[in-house]
Amino acid sequence: MRKSLLATSLLCLGSIMMAGAPAIADPTSQELLDRIEKLEQQNAALMKTVNALIAEKDLERLPADTAEDPTVKKTSQGLVGTNSSYAYKVLDPAEDVNRKLLIQLETRQKGELDTPVTLSGQVIAIANAQSSNRDDKFGYLMRNPTSANQIGDYVSEALIHSAQLAVTANINDWLTGYVELLYNPEQNFGSGTITDLDRNKIVARRAYLLAGDLDRWPVYAAIGKLDTPFGLNDTVSPFTNSTNWHSFAGLAYGAQVGYVKDGLLLRAMAIQGGAQFRAANTPVKGTNVPSRVNNFAVDANYTFEFGETDSLLFGASYEHGSPYCQNYPVFHFNPCDENNPAWATYGRLNFGELELLGEFAQTTEDWPGSAVPDPTNPLSIYDAQKTRSWTLGGRYGFGPLLDGGDRNQFVSLEFSKFRAGDDGAPWERQDQFVLGYSRFLAENLNLFAEYIHVNGFAPLNFVSGGNFPDGSTWSDNDAKTDVIMVGAQTAF
Repeated sequence: MRKSLLATSLLCLGSIMMAGAPAIADPTSQELLDRIEKLEQQNAALMKTVNALIAEKDLERLPADTAEDPTVKKTSQGLVGTNSSYAYKVLDPAEDVNRKLLIQLETRQKGELDTPVTLSGQVIAIANAQSSNRDDKFGYLMRNPTSANQIGDYVSEALIHSAQLAVTANINDWLTGYVELLYNPEQNFGSGTITDLDRNKIVARRAYLLAGDLDRWPVYAAIGKLDTPFGLNDTVSPFTNSTNWHSFAGLAYGAQVGYVKDGLLLRAMAIQGGAQFRAANTPVKGTNVPSRVNNFAVDANYTFEFGETDSLLFGASYEHGSPYCQNYPVFHFNPCDENNPAWATYGRLNFGELELLGEFAQTTEDWPGSAVPDPTNPLSIYDAQKTRSWTLGGRYGFGPLLDGGDRNQFVSLEFSKFRAGDDGAPWERQDQFVLGYSRFLAENLNLFAEYIHVNGFAPLNFVSGGNFPDGSTWSDNDAKTDVIMVGAQTAF
């Protein structure tokens, strides 16, 4: 009504002025003065009404010109932007390792990826000293344990462990594109030392199209090179991944669909066959050629929330083809005669400043390569076993709160176990203890220190032997490794 009154008043003013125009065509001086005075009175009354309407707080106003009104938020934010908090989460190799799709969907839902393209990067720098009771055998898994890189019973290093660069594209309201480049000379499968060009290549670690809008639908889908939805595979340690991650975390070509609503998360992924990049292997006509989509993984988990920040998550997973299907001698990318499924169960409790997690994963069948088939070999006395891994860990936060609401310091303790062979076999196990400390200077900058102790040396390749002429194995159940580690993880 107020807007209509304002419009009517303006129209009346125009009518008065237009009506007065013919009448002053040939007036006397007194008539002209009278008309001017009358118009001034009418104009003053009208402006009084207009000012009163403008002063009303609940007045419905016409849209302003956003190019000139600084109080109106502009819709255009430029073409390329950054978000350091998002970068740390989406590139962090320690937490939410197979939930990056959800991180992207939730970040978009919050409106924090407000540019068509978001550039993200991360660098992890470390310095450490390692000792072993066996020459050339270091069981620490954050680098490929080979004698080409670790000589003697003591090694040390100061270097870039990994660096990443990622592009997240908001193609439209419901479609996201993502590409992540990785430089990781320490964990690269290339040959030679960490200075060899084969180990210093930059590869596309992940690349996919993600369809989903959590404001409209609880369903999403992705296709490309992405993490398989199997297990939790997280760690409470600031840097070192658990043996569950090393044993079962998957990265593969395929297509994933998910449902997320009210604490429930359901995921399924059709996986390309053959020996994939990490922890997925099904034979394709007796070969490792990935020419069929004949592998899959499914996962279901639920999060109970109680209080403002406390929660309990538990879940279970199944994978049709695990990596533990090769015959003796074992080599990571060799084909299998048959697939060997695996299952996992896991949970995580957040209670105040305390976080606890636990996970167990195991194959459903024996790993053929975990036994030596040659009866003339002294190591043939050990039977094939199911492959399993489990993790228990806890972390406590303290100190001031960061902008994101988390504490700025954490202490953690984690134990994880990889069981690769029969009792007493040289390749029986590889156990890992990690005591960690983190200090976040900001949400995207973490300074950390760790003490790591590893019992056993059981590298996947040739784990039960087959690479030495005398039939011996380089695995060693009694090998021990100790590591002092410091480092920095920063994202931008």
